Amino acid sequence: MLTDQIITDWQPHFPSLWGNHSLALSHRLVSSPLFTDDALARLIDKSPREAYHVNYSQKTPGNPPKRREGEITGLTGHEVLDVVKSGNIWVNLTAPARVDPAYGALLDSLYAEFEDRVPGFLSYKRNLTILISSPNVSVKYHSDVPGQSLWQVRGTKKVFVYPNTAPFISQPALEKLILGQLRETDMPYEPWFDDYAEVHMLEAGKMLHWPLNGPHRVVNENMLNVSFTTEHWTDELRKHYAVNYANGFLRSKLGMNRLSQQVTGASYLAKLGLAGLVKFSPLNPQKKKVYKVDFQVDPSAPEGVRDIEGYFFSK
Repeated sequence: MLTDQIITDWQPHFPSLWGNHSLALSHRLVSSPLFTDDALARLIDKSPREAYHVNYSQKTPGNPPKRREGEITGLTGHEVLDVVKSGNIWVNLTAPARVDPAYGALLDSLYAEFEDRVPGFLSYKRNLTILISSPNVSVKYHSDVPGQSLWQVRGTKKVFVYPNTAPFISQPALEKLILGQLRETDMPYEPWFDDYAEVHMLEAGKMLHWPLNGPHRVVNENMLNVSFTTEHWTDELRKHYAVNYANGFLRSKLGMNRLSQQVTGASYLAKLGLAGLVKFSPLNPQKKKVYKVDFQVDPSAPEGVRDIEGYFFSK
């Protein structure tokens, strides 16, 4: 599909930054046929309900209010794109590789390139999610559990990346996030956090990778935006996951508060065993995420959103 390297400005010192600092890179995917309107419309047409989210939030300065979940029932992919271009929504296609293998091939190519360039970097459980969003839409302050990158293909957005340490993300909040007891967009946020954020103008042809669990939020410029995220796991990331999982269990079930996040030594090995024991037993505190759907995407409605009687689904 792409014969040349996807990243166009790699430097010899970047491996030492990978995963430790935010890293902004240039890529060739602006011209990829996988992100044209026709390609995106086909993906929307073929994506089952469990493979997409469509969200709405009021356009307000700073961190927007809680987002709403909607549906696109009865619309074609092109009709949905038309609403995105003029409305106030974003569509999140969570499983494009299952719908079209070409996106899986792209994902494999991206990670093969990084694994070739970053010594010792070996990834698995990788995923690619496509984001199609309206002009001026904002995405709330949030944090992700796996390793994460954001790739801009069309349009421009402003990305705020915050330190992955307290007070920007607390240890209890991270544990709740991992246990599914806190939705990623419900991470505590204060406006003064912005004074300590890195601010990146992510134009088409740019990508951004940041340290594990780094909180971030996004504000679109006044244009349609098409981007995608990639996420991955490594053995090192799984160690942090296991420790935080075990810590969350010990904090919530036994009331323990002084909990180390070290991923070496006897304490780590004990927590690794506990996480494995609990995760695959009835004691597992992880809960499925439940979403309330309360609007229908409607080309004739203001901002492309029509309220409907709410219903719930989980995944």
